[in-house]
Amino acid sequence: MRIDKLLGNLGYGTRSEIKKLCKQGAVIVNGKEATKADQHVDPEKDEILFNGEVVNYREFVYLMLNKPAGYISATFDRNDATVLDLIDERYHAFEPAPVGRLDKDTEGLLIITNDGKLTHRVLSPKKHVPKKYYAIVAGKLNSNDIKAFEKGVDIGEGYITKPALLEIIGQIDLDDISDEENQENNEEVNINLEGQDVYEIYVTISEGKFHQVKRMFQSVGKEVLYLKRVQMGGLELDESLELGEYRELTDDEIKKLEEK
Repeated sequence: MRIDKLLGNLGYGTRSEIKKLCKQGAVIVNGKEATKADQHVDPEKDEILFNGEVVNYREFVYLMLNKPAGYISATFDRNDATVLDLIDERYHAFEPAPVGRLDKDTEGLLIITNDGKLTHRVLSPKKHVPKKYYAIVAGKLNSNDIKAFEKGVDIGEGYITKPALLEIIGQIDLDDISDEENQENNEEVNINLEGQDVYEIYVTISEGKFHQVKRMFQSVGKEVLYLKRVQMGGLELDESLELGEYRELTDDEIKKLEEK
């Protein structure tokens, strides 16, 4: 790999900046000045110093973000803030992107990486990687809804969902819903909750159609008031992460992403 590409990928500067720094003797490869930015190096074998510090090269970055509401799951948007706006600029040089999407008003686990092959494997319909959500739902829930989700429900345009696992945690009072969750309900759902039963649930799906969880509950006469993804594959959201916070994944956690 060329020195300018390697250092550019790691965020040390633009190629023109790195070219100038090489001429100034800022880059050392195996104890010798690398004055030409197009010199090829092996990042796995060569010792590379930049301004006296060892350069630790890596091809991919893997981040776990606890996504807050109000952000678009995209790399760029003309009108709204994106999840990449929450990530430090030192990671931007890797050109990472979210693995799949969470709706603007949905919170929770979102993986951001530049590993395109991993992204494809996790999102491929053939892989059936499960995605688990916590939700607060308005409307009476019972065993009939569990059976309907197990069978698959019609979410519109004649599409029947793949079997899903619905777990009813229990009924809650409206007073137990946080102000933030109420605000989301008022802005996005806009329904009258007076006299309605409200439940906490987990639902696990293996696909990712547009607004799928919300549409699944609408198909059985319910409304989602609050939605948060808590797990992808075998990887659970790190609950120590506050909304908007993120951290790098461990090697074991990367493997868990593809567990079924």
